[in-house]
Amino acid sequence: MSTEILTTTEHALADAQATAAGVEIERLMEAAGRLVAGAVVSRFKPCKTLVLCGPGNNGGDGYVCARHLKASGWPVRVAQLGGRDKVSGGAPEAMAAYWRGPIETLTPLVLDDVELVIDALFGAGLKRPLEGYAKSTLEEVQKRKIPLVAVDVPSGVHGDLARPLDFAPTAQLTVTFFRKKPAHVLEPARRYCGEIICSDIGLPASLLPKIGSSLFENDTALWKAHMPRLRPDAHKHSRGKLGVLSGGATSTGAARLAARAGLRTGAGWVSVFTPPASLAIQAIALEAPVIVPIDSAETLAMAAKDHDAVVAGPGAGVGADTRRLIAGLAAIPAKLVLDADALTSFEAAPDALFPLLDDHDVITPHTGEFARLFPDLAKRDDLNKADKARKAAHRAGCVVVLKGADTVIAAPNARAVINTSAPATLATAGTGDVLAGMIGALLAQGMPAFEAAAAAVWLHGRAAQKFGPGLISEDLPDLIPEALRALNL
Repeated sequence: MSTEILTTTEHALADAQATAAGVEIERLMEAAGRLVAGAVVSRFKPCKTLVLCGPGNNGGDGYVCARHLKASGWPVRVAQLGGRDKVSGGAPEAMAAYWRGPIETLTPLVLDDVELVIDALFGAGLKRPLEGYAKSTLEEVQKRKIPLVAVDVPSGVHGDLARPLDFAPTAQLTVTFFRKKPAHVLEPARRYCGEIICSDIGLPASLLPKIGSSLFENDTALWKAHMPRLRPDAHKHSRGKLGVLSGGATSTGAARLAARAGLRTGAGWVSVFTPPASLAIQAIALEAPVIVPIDSAETLAMAAKDHDAVVAGPGAGVGADTRRLIAGLAAIPAKLVLDADALTSFEAAPDALFPLLDDHDVITPHTGEFARLFPDLAKRDDLNKADKARKAAHRAGCVVVLKGADTVIAAPNARAVINTSAPATLATAGTGDVLAGMIGALLAQGMPAFEAAAAAVWLHGRAAQKFGPGLISEDLPDLIPEALRALNL
């Protein structure tokens, strides 16, 4: 399965390379409009439909769509922004000429008695906010709650920045072509798109290596080959040794969540490194994990030196003590997964954290923690979330998992994946601790850091999907085996 995500510039390059190889733009436009019409016919009953056409290629797709809907017996009208004379370019001109019907001038007045609107005004390349009749007409569509189908992206959404430039309508369905763009997978743009269909219009996949995209939608094909597999002669010490750092007496649960998730994700041995204040609590609460008392950075490093990976941060406490513990862990060979308090402890001095990390390590900030470590990147409105994560990974020298409904996993070499499978039920305390334990377990079993993070995020979302409403973090570890079975390893 191909999961490349292309920027608007990369899509334009694909179009240019295709036309240079002899693929006619008119043929691509005809295929695009026909596919939009097919998607509409398959999801809506025939109704009074208005196609809003812009001056460029998006509008050309709209004329083709209108023609195919009319041929299917639908009552269709076309409204052109600026009137018929504003159609520009050879292919859009040709498509408009093939339309056998009146072409109205776009204003909000054309919406009278309309039951479905197809937005073919502007594609993902729009760089300025909507204005004039384009804006007022789409605002009226939303006000009247007329169902909307968008061609490429809803007009007013920036395809690369993945956000509305000002006003943008919310579509029930968006049909795009060849490969998805950042706006189709990143928030907040994704929620404006509704259901997303990515259709094949005849651009050859052989163009992709020439484009060289390094951004992908998270899919098993990207990392499944790296997943650990049980050997017949496996034993607990050969399956990876994971350590989890526990917090004090009032914050022990996060470490237990991470430890249980690590076991369920396949680690053969899990140790919970426990300070004196929480030793008795963990001794009562834990079963399979081994409890290892630690009272300093030195004793932690000594206890963890024979472990393959260590998770630190969940419930660890914020401050100098946690910074010292992280520095001690960085001096041993174990791969690190740093989350929560381990990240916030370096808020005042993130440059002290980054030299402790390398490309075998993973940090897992949510947006608030990301802003503490990378305040300049968090504020930049000229970057989308994936680009921010990639720049952060390069700066930190490790894999960054920037969490959310659209979690981004980014490597220092600028490779990144966007996860789109996480349900909203994961928005509850403790689920990040589970994810950290899952990543740690896969690292301990030998997976490369980037692939381990991407796989864990996918499995995390899959497990939550299986449970449904009412999910709490304590449910997640026991759902991991079913998610793993879906991989058919």
